This record gives sequence, C-alpha cells and structure tokens, in this order.
Amino acid sequence: MSVIRLGAVGYLNARPLVFGLEGSPRFELRFDVPSRCATLLHGGGIDLGLIPSIEYLRGPSEDGGRSETGYRIVPGLAIASRGPVASVILYTTRPIEDVRSIAMDTSSRTSVALARVICMRAFGIQPEIHAHHPDLEAMLAETDAALIIGDNALFLDPAAVRLKPNPTTVWRKPDSGHIESIDLGEVWTRMTGLPFVYAFWAGRNGVLDAGGVAELQQARDEGVQRTEQIVTDYFSDVPDRHALGVRYLQDNIKYDLGPDERAGLELFYQYAAEAGLVESRAPLRFFSS
Repeated sequence: MSVIRLGAVGYLNARPLVFGLEGSPRFELRFDVPSRCATLLHGGGIDLGLIPSIEYLRGPSEDGGRSETGYRIVPGLAIASRGPVASVILYTTRPIEDVRSIAMDTSSRTSVALARVICMRAFGIQPEIHAHHPDLEAMLAETDAALIIGDNALFLDPAAVRLKPNPTTVWRKPDSGHIESIDLGEVWTRMTGLPFVYAFWAGRNGVLDAGGVAELQQARDEGVQRTEQIVTDYFSDVPDRHALGVRYLQDNIKYDLGPDERAGLELFYQYAAEAGLVESRAPLRFFSS
C-alpha cells in the first residue's frame, strides 16, 4: 500500500478530522494554512488535501483541458457551519453599507470568496480588496474593514484593539473605538437558509480507495467524540482557551457533508461564478466508498 501524502489545516477546527491519523501507516500527515494546502495539492506536493472549498473549482481538469476538475471529494466529510461559525469574522468601524475597502486575511481563499459574495448579495457593496496578514489594528489603519479567519478570529477581542486614524477616510474620528463584528457564517445561513462549507478533503481521481475513505470517516467519528481531549492537547500552553475551544468545536463547527451542505456548496459555487470569482461551476464528484 502506497503512503498517501495528506495535507491538513493546522487550525483547531480541523483537528477532529485527523484524530489518530498521525500514527496511520496509510497517511503521511502535514499541517498548513488552508491556502497552502490548496497550493500543494494543485502542484502535486500532496496527494490529498483539506482544501478551501472554492479551490475544488481551480484544480487540474479531468482531460487536461479546462472542462471539469479532475478532483474527487471524500464523501461525508467537511468543515462547515449552519449559522454562526465564530472564526470567519468581518470587522468594521463604519456601517457595512458604507464600507469601500476591506483588508483580507488570505489564509483561506474560500473565506475571501465568501466575503466578496456576501458583500455583493447581502450588503450591496463591492469594496476594494487588499491582501493583508491577520493584524486587525494594522488592517483597520489602512482600510474600512478587515476579514480575519481561523484561530486568530476565534480568540480576538476587538475591544482591545486601539484604532489609529485612517488618512484615507474622513468619516472616523481618531478616538473612535467601536468595532462591529459580522459573522459571515451567520450571514450566509440567514441569506440562504443553508449551511456553508469551508473546506473538505479532495484529491486527484484514483489516489484514495474505499479503505482510505473509511479511515478518514472513522477519524472524524472518533474526533467529534474527543473534543475535550483535542482542545486540551491543542491549547496545552494556554489552558484559559479551553472552554471557548470546546464550545466552538461542539456548537459552531459541523463535520458532515450531507444533502444540505451539498446544496449550500453548489449555491456558493453558483454565486462565485456569477461574481466572476471562478470561471465556471463544476459537478461535485466523489471518491468511491
């Protein structure tokens, strides 16, 4: 049996999906930010990746052309939310309808695409987008709003951020201290009535057999039963984050890719294509289980 190079996301929300896999003889596991997982998968650096869902549409085509992606999805598994996600947050110090520029943490390309779709469809705005490392104070010093994702968003206290005057905006006083937090998972579900799928396992056709699918599904099943242990291990150096971490994994993050999640995913692909964020939609195709 060939070892499968598995690229996982290093954030807390991905840990239940890889529970016990570090000792697996089937998988060789590495951790990266979501966008890096996608880059590695596209370039052949890994065989199977927990990729941002938008990247499924940007993979190599089945026939070497540009018709349909050659990727397959591991059935039943995803990182998703239905309602507030708590870790994909848009921060703004002005009314959202007045936002003209957003600094975006580009660690997850799906979250960036989701933010652009929501800005257009829910808020009726098309702001300028600026890539930025996840530093809320620095981001809001340069733009009207900021998107931060993952652990950085989950444990960020916007009340502790000291805003600096933004020379490009005249509406805000230098001593203004109010930052509004907008949970994009909550906005998506309110707008569509559906869950949102942030990431899933994907790889080229043929890299994973039914045994591999079953092992990944078993890892998820065990992981969702061990959230207390996962959070304790993950935050061994910062135990004060334990309670929030457990609530997050148990209440905000979902790990199924069922009919509702698939419907939400296909609607997101439709909206992304209509917004010009991807060239076209593609059917969801899965590894055999």
